Amino acid sequence: MTKASSNSDQDLIEAIAKLLNEQNLAEIEIEREDLRVRVTRSYATQAVQQVSVPAYAPAPAAPMAPSVPTGSIPAAAPAAEDLASNPGTLTSPMVGTAYLSPEPGKPQFAPVGTRVSEGQTVLIVEAMKTMNQIPAHRSGTVTRVLVEDNSPVEYGQPLVVIE
Repeated sequence: MTKASSNSDQDLIEAIAKLLNEQNLAEIEIEREDLRVRVTRSYATQAVQQVSVPAYAPAPAAPMAPSVPTGSIPAAAPAAEDLASNPGTLTSPMVGTAYLSPEPGKPQFAPVGTRVSEGQTVLIVEAMKTMNQIPAHRSGTVTRVLVEDNSPVEYGQPLVVIE
């Protein structure tokens, strides 16, 4: 696949993902020529809330709730909400595998503390055997990297925070 068609494919996927959000669709599939793209919405934050709800119920009734490991779950839920509302959070435009460096053994694109410019590659998401460079959505300093190298990511999952 040529670089031009890779950029064109990435632009198509980003446009489909934007349409998915704007129209509040759960799934969309487009097929043209030799390309077939299916994008589905992930409701990861809702799943976290559903898992957290049962954990909250016993905690207030138990007198030793702060020492119970489930006590950390309420702290995690607001952090996830903060990331979703933070304009500095870069989210994944697709489902795939995240890579923090251009190839194994090479330095990361943008480790914590790195100053990045809008459009600069901060990581790669491999989807359908295509390496998609994920650019910074704004200029600033990388304050958090929220994924590990070679880890699966979902559409809309927070990847990096740029302040």
